[in-house]
Amino acid sequence: MTTQDFTRFRRMCGQFRWLAVFMVCSVGAILALMHLIAPAVLTARGDTRIDPAVWLEQAVWATPTLFYLFAVWSIGSAMGQLARGRLIQPILGRALRHVGIALGLGGLLSVFGVANISRLLGGQGSFAYFDVAGMTLGMIGGALFLLGRVVDQADRIQSELDEMI
Repeated sequence: MTTQDFTRFRRMCGQFRWLAVFMVCSVGAILALMHLIAPAVLTARGDTRIDPAVWLEQAVWATPTLFYLFAVWSIGSAMGQLARGRLIQPILGRALRHVGIALGLGGLLSVFGVANISRLLGGQGSFAYFDVAGMTLGMIGGALFLLGRVVDQADRIQSELDEMI
């Protein structure tokens, strides 16, 4: 990789980091507005149209999104570190583990947790919500977590080999 390619890669990583920050902040703000601020303002005004049970159920359905946003934040953080010139291998292992855990938990919550919590709150739901996107993200998250562990193990072995030389 030439110096020009490396500089371009670092610049693109920095741009991707800011894209991730923008996405997390904008989507997080919209979620906060929809599920926290608007219901609180309506309740404070004495609006009787808002049903707390409906509000709570909608908030439960939005919880997997928080995990997905953490995954995006973790990717953005890794890209920011790469843009600052840090080594790829240590960053890659940690980022893969964090993204894997976030996607895995978000997928599990989407498929099993949301439907059952919604049912417990008195809403309609089943034991498992057939959410192919959630299932896919959960599987990808598990695979990324395992790949992150492999990358960490390879980094440790490489460090041992470097010490021997």
